[in-house]
Amino acid sequence: MNYQVNDKGFYGEFGGAFIPEMLYPNVEELRQNYHKIIVTESFQTEFQQLLKDYVGRPTPLYFAERLSSKYNTKIYLKREDLCHTGAHKINNTIGQILLAKRLGKTRIIAETGAGQHGVATATVCALMGLECIVYMGEIDIKRQAPNVARMKMLGAEVRPATSGSKTLKDATNEAIRDWINNPFDTFYIIGSVVGPHPYPDMVSKFQSIISEEIKHQLLEKEGRENPDYIIACVGGGSNAAGAFYHFLEDENVKLIAVEAAGKGINSGESAATSVLGKIGIIHGSKTLLMQSDDGQITEPYSISAGLDYPGVGPLHAHLHQTKRAEFIAVTDQDAMSAGLNLCKTEGIIPAIESSHALAVLEQKKFGKNDIVIVNLSGRGDKDLNTYIDYFNYK
Repeated sequence: MNYQVNDKGFYGEFGGAFIPEMLYPNVEELRQNYHKIIVTESFQTEFQQLLKDYVGRPTPLYFAERLSSKYNTKIYLKREDLCHTGAHKINNTIGQILLAKRLGKTRIIAETGAGQHGVATATVCALMGLECIVYMGEIDIKRQAPNVARMKMLGAEVRPATSGSKTLKDATNEAIRDWINNPFDTFYIIGSVVGPHPYPDMVSKFQSIISEEIKHQLLEKEGRENPDYIIACVGGGSNAAGAFYHFLEDENVKLIAVEAAGKGINSGESAATSVLGKIGIIHGSKTLLMQSDDGQITEPYSISAGLDYPGVGPLHAHLHQTKRAEFIAVTDQDAMSAGLNLCKTEGIIPAIESSHALAVLEQKKFGKNDIVIVNLSGRGDKDLNTYIDYFNYK
């Protein structure tokens, strides 16, 4: 089974570029140039140098001793929460800003849900001296106020999306409209493994630094490159794509993708695409998508602003269909409990997205000698108000 993208931009039957004619020149320019640019020595030298000196890579692979003892297995945390800006998102925005500069673009647009991708985009635009406009759902602007403030401090303009559910899906729609209207000077930095080809492949490649480091670090710590399990949360799925990337072809490494069940899979307030989704097209890509019988996109819900996307990236749709990855849906309640558990067991406050991945430790039994890696995709600073309200820390 092949898990890499083909030359038409498909993972199995998922992917492609289903885009309006007006968007074709923008996407085609990127498709024709991205791969030959990112493999050049000058690009890789600059990319790797910034990952090391600016982002702070490699991020630690931390053996969580007390957590391991509690669950009677070997648990390692890949500490993406220690990246500059507080999440894995910066790996991708560094790559895309370098690509934008080489394509001669002077204006950057982005969409954001939890705000971490917006912050990461605003950060690299400040670093490179480029104009930055971030689209963000009106609801997300309210619940992620610290990240909105960060973006503005970094010089970005934050534009609210006021249609639909006023969350990530709608912010993406607004960003696409902007790109259609500004085709020549503008580069759209997409934050996840979603959107038309080549974005899912490109973002996966930039995030694959996560699994590349895991292999080296695990060899050093355990004398073997491959863990038994890798667990990562999935909204669109960029942190999972990065954590899974170098293990996709090795069936001995079991992949667990964790989605947001919200208030329950069948509650009507959920984002469990693998269970509730049907094949459809969203934001230029054929994938699994939560939709009504007549094809209207169903509004997703999660307590986590980064997981309430109504679809998944086409790579993840393919991993689900082929059963290469096991998909588990975790409720708000279980995620919040898992986040608090990590705080009290290891002294680490995780992003609520990452807390969904941690909740699998309660739901699934692992062997005593199994090596289980949880990708800790972000830190919980941005979610403190949600934690405060949920646990009534007043």
